[in-house]
Amino acid sequence: MPSAPAPASAPAAGATPAPPPAFARAAALVFWKDVRIELSTREIVTTAGFFAVMVAVLASVAFTTGPQTTTRVAPGALWLAVLFSSVLALGRSWQREREQSALVGLLVSPVQRSAIWCGKALGVLVFVLAVEAILVPVVALLFHVDLPPIAGPLALVMVAGTIGVAATGTLFGAMTVRTGARELLLAAVLFPLLSPALVSSVAATREIFYAAVSGQAVDLSEVHDWLVLLGIFDLVAIAGGAAMFGALVEE
Repeated sequence: MPSAPAPASAPAAGATPAPPPAFARAAALVFWKDVRIELSTREIVTTAGFFAVMVAVLASVAFTTGPQTTTRVAPGALWLAVLFSSVLALGRSWQREREQSALVGLLVSPVQRSAIWCGKALGVLVFVLAVEAILVPVVALLFHVDLPPIAGPLALVMVAGTIGVAATGTLFGAMTVRTGARELLLAAVLFPLLSPALVSSVAATREIFYAAVSGQAVDLSEVHDWLVLLGIFDLVAIAGGAAMFGALVEE
């Protein structure tokens, strides 16, 4: 008569623990957590979007509209609105982790620190891109920019610039999460570091708007150098964020 199968034995005391979740899965979980919270509250996109639109409206009222205003003022107004709304999004994103010690829960979980940074950065990137999806049509309307012919090149510049903002901001947002004046300190630290990306983004956007005003087709060779600079900045920001995040949150 066959014997009954032996019950599964409990793992030995010295057995190797289960490996932590894979990097991509852990980053996706952190990202999806932030997205689900935002879908239920809608506070980051709503607040940052309203602020960004207000900046664009004030800029359009302060300056007389015309071709020169479109090429000289509109790019700066657009990226200043993106920058300040990004600070609001970053501050609120990390404030959520401070509430009820959620950040401690993330840090004691068996995931790589760089995966936490990656998930948070992806969440901020999506939130800021959502704000830009509201802001760009408003800027085009206020400054009389024919948006459809330049939508592709402009989207490329906006995404490239926003990646650097999200990657750098997420890293230093973690550094300031435990301070009292988070938004003020984050802005003071972040703005100088983002100056290369902002200058490149504004310059590339100016060339694109100039083509739109003059009725010419956008030639990407005109903004090639600026896109290369943005790409280099993005790579440095991503590599630095992934490498330095663990040390910053441990302090």
